[in-house]
Amino acid sequence: MSRAAAVRLALLAGPLAFFAVFFGYPVTAIIGRGLREEGSWQFGRAAEVLRDPDLAEVLWFTVWQAAASTALTLVLALPAAYAFARLDFPGRRLLHALITVPFVLPTVVVGAAFLALLGRGGMLEDLWGLRLDESVWAILLAHAFFNFAVVVRTVGGLWAQLDPRQEEAARVLGAGPFTAWRRVTLPALAPAIAAAALMVFLFAFTSFGVVQILGGIRYATLEVEIYRQTAQLLDLPTAAVLSLLQLVAVALLLGAHGWLVRRRESSLSLVDPARTAHRPRGAGEWALLGWVLTVIALLLVLPLGVLVARSLAGPDGPGLANYRALASTEGGTFVVPAWEAVGNSLRYAAVATLVAVAVGGLAAAALTRRAGRLARGFDALLMLPLGTSAVTVGFGFLIALDEPPLDLRSSWLLVPLAQALVGAPFVVRVMLPVLRAVDERLREAAAVLGASPLRAWREVDLPLVRRALLVAAGFAFAVSLGEFGATVFIARADAPTLPVAVARLLGRPGALNYGQAMALSTVLMAVCALSLLLLERFRPRRAEIV
Repeated sequence: MSRAAAVRLALLAGPLAFFAVFFGYPVTAIIGRGLREEGSWQFGRAAEVLRDPDLAEVLWFTVWQAAASTALTLVLALPAAYAFARLDFPGRRLLHALITVPFVLPTVVVGAAFLALLGRGGMLEDLWGLRLDESVWAILLAHAFFNFAVVVRTVGGLWAQLDPRQEEAARVLGAGPFTAWRRVTLPALAPAIAAAALMVFLFAFTSFGVVQILGGIRYATLEVEIYRQTAQLLDLPTAAVLSLLQLVAVALLLGAHGWLVRRRESSLSLVDPARTAHRPRGAGEWALLGWVLTVIALLLVLPLGVLVARSLAGPDGPGLANYRALASTEGGTFVVPAWEAVGNSLRYAAVATLVAVAVGGLAAAALTRRAGRLARGFDALLMLPLGTSAVTVGFGFLIALDEPPLDLRSSWLLVPLAQALVGAPFVVRVMLPVLRAVDERLREAAAVLGASPLRAWREVDLPLVRRALLVAAGFAFAVSLGEFGATVFIARADAPTLPVAVARLLGRPGALNYGQAMALSTVLMAVCALSLLLLERFRPRRAEIV
């Protein structure tokens, strides 16, 4: 075995062990608990579940709403991708950072924001007497809100690097503007558009918090049904079958996404994005920019503004009454003041970030050199926690990690470990493009001069990727802060996290609980937004979010 291969295996050992113990083992445990009976596998249960008309309806709605959410997101976000890629306008960089805030917001906050806008007593009902909560439109709009940045970043990032002279040449040869775009630009963008669509479909397909809050009892995705079967009905066989079904679907989607990303990377000649942007020209481009700014204002800014306004609406008029109520246990929702959830979340997210950066950083370093199908397979494996049922992982933690040497059921470490599973893939996605951009000859020169692999990494790679490391840590922190699906199972009643606290408050009647939920959601939104705006200052040009 070569020295490089040995180093790669050594780097992979830690991430492999982490994912095997804290992802593979809990998922396998809950599936085994549901489908094994008296030592034998009961696969006939799968056929029974799939024949159940109620569950078939859940599966159909999951696929249908994911497809509709994807289509709506593409329609709203593709014009914005062009605007940010090719148009230079005041405030462009700040706005580009702000549109990413919804992507890192917890789904519970997104649900709360749209509940304040579209639900009972919301702005829409106050103005026109119209309510859209517990309707499919609320779910679709919330998914578009959440995934808007996925399309803008993925498609817009590539669009900004396409050489505009190719389209200009087609127009010189007699092609009209639309024909030139359709024949030249669209084929180049197609892999990026398809990759973004697959990621949006994946996030909508596995949606939990948004559907749980906005869907009511009428609508349920596979993830929501897994939660219901597990936590409310204690039907582990059905939950296990649904978890397997979702896992297979996610694996197929991630495989298709990886193929599209590799195709995009290998088949295009790109230019510096600074050379492609220009001031809006003509009425058409100004109208497009106006449309994009209107969509951003209505779809992204308005729900968050309404959320803040609702958090300040107290019983005696606007004020900080809801925020002051967070310091008491009045209402009986928690055994500790709800405000303690802020400190709990910050501590858990800090630990989760350290774990995610360590695991994701090692994995990215091992994957720096493309090494065929094995490396690509491990890269896809790292992405599985993003799409696998977080409910399955959380409940699996309780079932699997309850015996020595991993008896962690009563340990506070359980929460940050679950959060790190979600944060580590983001670390890999941010670090990997930057590490691959480091000139291999620099590492070789360090090795010739006698540097060990560790010293070569410290002296060559680390100075070049320090900014990417800060970005990766910021994303891991924001994502860990908002993790809900797994944490709802494992967070202790005396130490709730912010998303869990918001969900519990929204689930209880009363104006006081609703006001506190809006206040906590606003605090969580502010922390996530601040984290993102800080890391945007350090974002390396080649780092990718998705």
